[in-house]
Amino acid sequence: MIDRILERNIKSKFFKGKVIMLLGARQVGKTTLLKKIAENLKDTLWLNADNFEVQTLFETPSSSRFKAIIKNHKVVIIDEAQSIKDIGLKLKIITDELKEVQLIATGSSSFDLSNALNEPLTGRKFEYQMYPISFEEMAGHHGLLEELNQLKHRMVYGYYPDVVINQGEEKDILKLLADSYLFKDILIWNKIKKSDKIIKLLQALAFQMGNQVSYNELGKIVGLNSETVESYILLLEKSFIIYRLGTFSRNLRTELKKTRKIYFVDNGIRNAVIWSNKLFLCNN
Repeated sequence: MIDRILERNIKSKFFKGKVIMLLGARQVGKTTLLKKIAENLKDTLWLNADNFEVQTLFETPSSSRFKAIIKNHKVVIIDEAQSIKDIGLKLKIITDELKEVQLIATGSSSFDLSNALNEPLTGRKFEYQMYPISFEEMAGHHGLLEELNQLKHRMVYGYYPDVVINQGEEKDILKLLADSYLFKDILIWNKIKKSDKIIKLLQALAFQMGNQVSYNELGKIVGLNSETVESYILLLEKSFIIYRLGTFSRNLRTELKKTRKIYFVDNGIRNAVIWSNKLFLCNN
């Protein structure tokens, strides 16, 4: 198993009276990492919030209800916590009322989960973001020389765990990731109707990655106004698909005025967007 740098950071925050939040896109290894950590822990309760029965358990937010669910477990892991309504309030109750319990929650929809977390859990959480495997982690796994030899391959196919592990199946796995996982949260949680537009926007961003971006220009290409383009880019960033990089200037006022560049979090996903003429994400 490939060791992840976040593992030791998360372990260092155990039993300090705060929720540990692990955010990141689907399939970057959040569940695998926490299962590895849980192997060496006793009295651990694992709850998959994608499961309807688990969502039902959390319908009534009361300390007595949560005590009955948790019982004598010392560590409680809630996977895909964004599936639980008002999750921030419920995590707050558990943290305040069951101080001996270490609560860990993962989420793949940062734009939705963060909105539900920030106010209820102010001062009550350690928050980490998890990304695909890094060069450093792979160099630590099989040596620096071997990873340098693989660098051209990684630049094409990226560092998602399934892609790294299953050599020879990279294109199929990337298509599955793009079609079934990464954009699912954007379309479902934000009820976006024009999925073809956000696909075209992603393709436009993929072809001009590293260049300064004009929302007006992107809008003309995609067929949206600049305000909608900006809101879509924000959603893509908060769902860990892209990130914006500001320009550098010694004059801070000048820096604020300049446009930003936009990069994909993972090169493999960027290339999957280019390879596909159309990503069939959902039925409109």
